[in-house]
Amino acid sequence: MNFDNMNDDFTMGHHQLVGRGARGPRVVAFGGGHGLYASLSALRLITQNLTAVVTVADDGGSSGRLREEFSVLPPGDLRMALSALCDESEWGQTWRDVLQHRFTSRGPLDGHALGNLLILSLWEQLDDTVQALDWVGQLLRIRGRVLPMSSIPLEIEAKVSYEGNVRQVRGQVAVAKAGGHVEEVSLIPHNPPAQPEAIEAIKEAEWIIFGPGSWYSSVIPHLLVPELASAVCTSKAKKVVALNLNRESETMGMDAAEHIRSFHRHAPNLKLDVVIADPSSVESILDTEKAVQECGAQLMLRQVRSGDDVGQHDFLRLAAAYRDAFEGVLGDVV
Repeated sequence: MNFDNMNDDFTMGHHQLVGRGARGPRVVAFGGGHGLYASLSALRLITQNLTAVVTVADDGGSSGRLREEFSVLPPGDLRMALSALCDESEWGQTWRDVLQHRFTSRGPLDGHALGNLLILSLWEQLDDTVQALDWVGQLLRIRGRVLPMSSIPLEIEAKVSYEGNVRQVRGQVAVAKAGGHVEEVSLIPHNPPAQPEAIEAIKEAEWIIFGPGSWYSSVIPHLLVPELASAVCTSKAKKVVALNLNRESETMGMDAAEHIRSFHRHAPNLKLDVVIADPSSVESILDTEKAVQECGAQLMLRQVRSGDDVGQHDFLRLAAAYRDAFEGVLGDVV
């Protein structure tokens, strides 16, 4: 199978779409960190009706320090999403680089991202989480909107099996580095409030996207906020899961089919429509196809990696895959 030629006309098609002034389908993308950054960088090429709903459980690095010191949502993943949606002009790209700038020093600013401090400053000035993010979005001239999945900071807790011995691991960083086999994840508090604007975005969406991203610390947590999960399950929007290109510590030893089954275990009532996977990340096509069908979906195989780098998404290829999913051009579906 040739998975490259399906993307050949995408760039020209994108310019034609923008030239017509079309805003594109209404899309909600769930995730966090670098995975959501990749997804948004692709989606922004095919729609301006884009809302990112971001995890708020990070407890490491600059975000973790600010979260602990100021009792606020961790701003890092929100900053990453805003950066991914910035305008392509010199203005947008310059402010994106400023937002992503990370200080290096021997003092307390070491490791802090300027964008995290900017978001924190606006939160304190405006006392309104969403309004502050909208202000940053205006500064960057972003295409779309960025929202937290919950109005309060959350903690991730996981049951991790080590050669049959199961123990609880608490905290996003700890879960990401836990090793072993993650059997189940949950949130603390267990019934957190969803961000109301995120619920409204889901109700209006035509497409809902999960992944790619850290499976148990960025993708699955959205399914554990009851209001969010209910809104997604009852939404008439089509649902897409984009699988990761490689295995991180928290999913080491899990193949593509196991990723889909773990997603289904955490949201058994959620029917999917399309699962996008790079052929290089699918160990068994037949087993993956079976897992995908158990979720009510179809498997779309596309090369979405960047050249020979199996761990890096190519934004144009991923955008082409999303576009084909939206248009029903599933092509090489097993």
